[in-house]
Amino acid sequence: MRLEKQRASENIEDRRGLRAGPVLVGGGLSALFLALLVSFLGGDPQQVLQQQAQPGGRGGEAQQELSPEDVRKGEFVKRILGSTEDVWTELFPKELGKRYQQPTLVMFSGQTKSACGFANAAVGPFYCPADQKVYIDLAFYDELKNKFRAPGDFAQAYVVAHEIGHHVQNQLGLTDQVHSRQGRVSKEEFNQLSVRLELQADYLAGVWAHHAQKTKGILEPGDLKEGLVAATAIGDDRLQMQAQGYVVPDSFTHGTSEQRLKWFAKGLKAGTIEGFDTFKIPFDQL
Repeated sequence: MRLEKQRASENIEDRRGLRAGPVLVGGGLSALFLALLVSFLGGDPQQVLQQQAQPGGRGGEAQQELSPEDVRKGEFVKRILGSTEDVWTELFPKELGKRYQQPTLVMFSGQTKSACGFANAAVGPFYCPADQKVYIDLAFYDELKNKFRAPGDFAQAYVVAHEIGHHVQNQLGLTDQVHSRQGRVSKEEFNQLSVRLELQADYLAGVWAHHAQKTKGILEPGDLKEGLVAATAIGDDRLQMQAQGYVVPDSFTHGTSEQRLKWFAKGLKAGTIEGFDTFKIPFDQL
């Protein structure tokens, strides 16, 4: 991908390399007690409280130095996020008459907290509508390459664009509409609603790619193939076959490889939000 002309987003929380430091028993109360004790002995309690609040201080988090490769990966993600911001900031008022609210992307290592609960690398990249943040452990890109056989930088960009697609859905109220049905419909029907939501996010990822190429010429020969391979690599049917040797269609929540490829390609070709409604189409025609 050619990203030299693409600005990097500033809506980033880089939590990589953070590890929990030793914690005093009782947390903040213990810190306050220690400060009072220092004050009683004639010392400066502010020094104790400041030390508690500093990264790497007792009870805080220590920042481990990132490798040059980690820095490179982070810069790549920042530019992809910046590209999605540019595309959707322009499209929202044009096609929807709305202002696009830019989300935050959180890069983490191993595990972190989100408003949707505790997150770890095994969950994979996800969007949390409660805090409007995308969470990704960049080690997933190694898994995408080695386990799912979907290498390449555009494959990695597709992953981010798909999660941003969920943010677009959230702003349009579609996420709440689907989640509100949980527990009110059968598990099979709710799974189908989830599939529709995921395929729609694939379509929106395609719309982003269309405009990113049109405005910045970010794609190089072979990039589109990488994105299409990535879309098919994480279909429910392929993942279930890899994991258990058979598929259970009623349990699908993201769509088949064929469906994911189809909807990403549709968005890529259309370049418009119009036609993205996967909820008006009979399920067997998706």
